[in-house]
Amino acid sequence: MDISSPSQVIHVMHVGFDRVTGEFTGMPTQWIQRLDSASISKSEQEKNPEAVINALEFLDSKETGVLKYMDISANGMCVAIKQMNLQQQPKKELIVNEILVMRQNKHPNVVNYLDSYLVGEELWVVMEFLAGGSLTDVVTATIMDEGQIAAICRECLQALEFLHSRQVIHRDIKSDNILLGMEGAVKLTDFGFCAQISLEQNKRSTMVGTPYWMAPEVVTRKSYGPKVDVWSLGVMAIEMVEGEPPYLNENPLRALYLIATNGTPELQNPEKLSESFRDFLSCCLNMDVEKRSSASQLLKHAFLKQAKPLSSLTPVIIAAKESLKNN
Repeated sequence: MDISSPSQVIHVMHVGFDRVTGEFTGMPTQWIQRLDSASISKSEQEKNPEAVINALEFLDSKETGVLKYMDISANGMCVAIKQMNLQQQPKKELIVNEILVMRQNKHPNVVNYLDSYLVGEELWVVMEFLAGGSLTDVVTATIMDEGQIAAICRECLQALEFLHSRQVIHRDIKSDNILLGMEGAVKLTDFGFCAQISLEQNKRSTMVGTPYWMAPEVVTRKSYGPKVDVWSLGVMAIEMVEGEPPYLNENPLRALYLIATNGTPELQNPEKLSESFRDFLSCCLNMDVEKRSSASQLLKHAFLKQAKPLSSLTPVIIAAKESLKNN
């Protein structure tokens, strides 16, 4: 009788924490190495071992894949093509989910999905092209005033209010996923991590997203809902002020630990911001989810009344492009 090799083997790790010795037990070597490089002290590990384990599990499970963008002109219209090698995508259901969400949720502040094509082993997803690039370029290369930041926040909140009303949580709000048009259009993109909820299942507990923008309830693996996007928007607002999100200089593992332990991040120079902007941030970054504002509530916040016309974004977009070209 021929006996095959084992298939679909799952290695279950049982990691514990010994309160007497202050050491983790049963931890795999790669986790120990990652923990050593994260500068999380023994006292910090003992203070919140669950946060450490959650962060390690998340970083260990992050999928990898090659994503490429290409711009072409078709029928006189410029489009963006996201090329994904299907052989390098361990979770192909995420790609299908992304396409379905984009196709079913058309909105002026959501990047418009056009079509998909299978080209050899690559899936090409065709979307509208925004020549201004990502908000990250503007954040890292220029300084925006509060009126410009308010305008971007308003446009993003309009997208979130729409998505949340249709029971969709984006789960990866950050400057990289906000695209800009040269005339100031602001559109949300990249729905690879989004979740569809329902009246029967209106909460999620999966730890997904990008570490520095994650809400505490995601990091600690509590049940969460649409307000995780509001927290991430608050972090992105800080990003627009300070050029980067809190803890960006920290190792991702330590950043996740700090989010779980410290909660609401501190501003570097809060006195330089208007009172309404500080209040807007506190409404976004409230640790108590019940007290954290929804996208609909934030659209009525006084800070957004400071919003400048979207055309005011054109100079910083041009400046960012010039800076990138020179560097």
